[in-house]
Amino acid sequence: MEKNPSHLPELFGSMVFNEDTMKQRLSPASYNAWKKCIENTSPLDLTIANDIAEAMKQWAVERGATHFTHWFQPMTGYTAEKHDSFITPAPGGRVILEFSGKELVRGEPDASSFPSGGLRATFEARGYTAWDPTSFAFLRDGTLYIPTVFCSYSGQVLDKKTPLLRSIEEVSRQAVRILRLFGDTQTRRVIPQVGPEQEYFLIDQDDFAKRPDLRMCGRTLLGAKPPKGQELEDHYFGAIRPRVAAYMQDLDQELWKLGVLSKTKHNEVAPCQHEMAPIYTDVNTACDHNQLTMDVMKKVAKKHHLVCLLHEKPFAGVNGSGKHDNWSLSTDTGRNLFKPGSTPSQNAQFLLFLAAFIKGVDEYQDFLRVTVAFAGNDHRLGAQEAPPAIVSIFLGDDLSAVVDAIIRGTEYADPGKKNLEIGVDVLPAIPQDNTDRNRTSPLAFTGNKFEFRMLGSSQSIAGPNIALNTIMAEELQQFADELEGSQDFQSDLQKLLRRVFTEHQRIIFNGNGYDESWVEEAKKRGLCNLTSTADALPCYTAEKNVSLFTRHGIFTPEEMQARQDIHMENYCTLLSIEGLTLLGMIRRDVLPAVSAYSAELCGRADKKKGLSCRYETTLAADISEKTDTLMAAADQLEADLSRCGGELEEKVRYFHETVAADMSRIRELADALETVTAKEYWPYPSYSDILFYM
Repeated sequence: MEKNPSHLPELFGSMVFNEDTMKQRLSPASYNAWKKCIENTSPLDLTIANDIAEAMKQWAVERGATHFTHWFQPMTGYTAEKHDSFITPAPGGRVILEFSGKELVRGEPDASSFPSGGLRATFEARGYTAWDPTSFAFLRDGTLYIPTVFCSYSGQVLDKKTPLLRSIEEVSRQAVRILRLFGDTQTRRVIPQVGPEQEYFLIDQDDFAKRPDLRMCGRTLLGAKPPKGQELEDHYFGAIRPRVAAYMQDLDQELWKLGVLSKTKHNEVAPCQHEMAPIYTDVNTACDHNQLTMDVMKKVAKKHHLVCLLHEKPFAGVNGSGKHDNWSLSTDTGRNLFKPGSTPSQNAQFLLFLAAFIKGVDEYQDFLRVTVAFAGNDHRLGAQEAPPAIVSIFLGDDLSAVVDAIIRGTEYADPGKKNLEIGVDVLPAIPQDNTDRNRTSPLAFTGNKFEFRMLGSSQSIAGPNIALNTIMAEELQQFADELEGSQDFQSDLQKLLRRVFTEHQRIIFNGNGYDESWVEEAKKRGLCNLTSTADALPCYTAEKNVSLFTRHGIFTPEEMQARQDIHMENYCTLLSIEGLTLLGMIRRDVLPAVSAYSAELCGRADKKKGLSCRYETTLAADISEKTDTLMAAADQLEADLSRCGGELEEKVRYFHETVAADMSRIRELADALETVTAKEYWPYPSYSDILFYM
């Protein structure tokens, strides 16, 4: 494996059929036709597709590829692939390697086995994948991967990429209308930019293998809190352990080969928790790359006898993992539309885009909450380690002062740039940023972008970014409709800004989102507080939300309903799997283990022949009492799991209020038993073993 940093420019993207490679291997006519397709969002002629397919095949075969696959993102939240070889029969019992333009642009996977929310019946199997020419093909493990969209035989959207591409085009269309009002005649497209920070845990493979809960559910369903967790804050940004450093180095190498812009790596707050952050890129590429990153993380971990856990809460009592989605808009000429400039109060274009974002988040706060609502994320949102479930926007003091001045109709008093006084003469002056960072805010402005901090570490970033793009497109369209016919643009613009900031200032909150007083304050402001997935998911098909996405051509009403049903079914299925796994652990492992230990204690007491047996008898009695209570709790969970029928929304509520509560009670009892059971009897590696052995 290449480790020499001087070769990094050659290594980066070496397994990607990128634009430079296309320019080298395609005829000028084919290359220009592909560029025109990208710039004008027009379809490719089949002759051009044949040329590209042949060049792709030759490039891939030279690097050892024997197969190709259409790589797509079904509504499972993961990726899917079906591999076909390049071989074609030839006379004399031989084979030749072929790959046509038809095979490049279209595939036919089974569409009946993926979640469809009722859009497809089980017997209706035919589905199509279609090449996304805006995403580069890449090579992995001897296979050419072709990023594609996925739809049913009758055209229903069954993936995450198609609506993402639609939302990208829609926000671009509306943003360009706004730019024209400010005299920008050069920009042809506006592209959402995203940088998703990825948190994850690394644990030893042997410990993972001994935990049924980790294997089946991705998180521990039992586990007493160790004496030390993250209280000393000695892991965050600490020195990276050699074994983890070796993993991170290999991970970077593999990601760089695939063109993933892996930039930053460090220890996170919890023991065994880490983070990788990429450089910002267009949202379509960022989504593909993040799906690829999660897969590569897991595969590289195996080479180091490690397991990469992407669940939002693998271990109770320490921080879980999120995925911060840094979102902004940039023009095809390279300008960031959320960059305030040196005088944001005088940057009317920036303020208009800011107003659109604030208005959109306020009006569709419930839907943004829905995009991050699923079983794993319920364990961390609002748990003093991640943003609260209440959606709000952090602007920082300076930008908030600009907005307040516009609302009041007063002149903004610019405090000017400040230098931090460190008190050490030899150190240079450090310019202070216009905004601090607020880690308790769900949507924090961080200088030239908004950081959407509510995403769970395992989820696809497509859904949240589809929402952000579409919400922004809606507000920009409203603004453009209002201002395009204006007779006095500057005056009407100022009126619009003042009205929007006044009507939607409730969504701006710069304080501590963890403080209990914020819950009451948010309630007074009329903000949503959807504390769980069960509370949030019904909002998916609220009339205003369905209207938003159908109006902009992102989803049909049927596709919206299907997605809500899929999310609800997934929630119930995951909790059912967790409940059944927990029952198996309790009945087949925990109860026999503590019973054996209790018998050992009683046996010791019998052998002491009249000597004091206080330790043995007291502990045996305590274990016996806890065991009886645990047995009853397990019986209750089994009974509750057996009667979880009804309509989907009713089932989600039942699993949240009844099954999850049963599981919490069982965990509490089992963890209490773990603390009094001799180590050699306890059937699973403890938190201390897992988190502090690495």
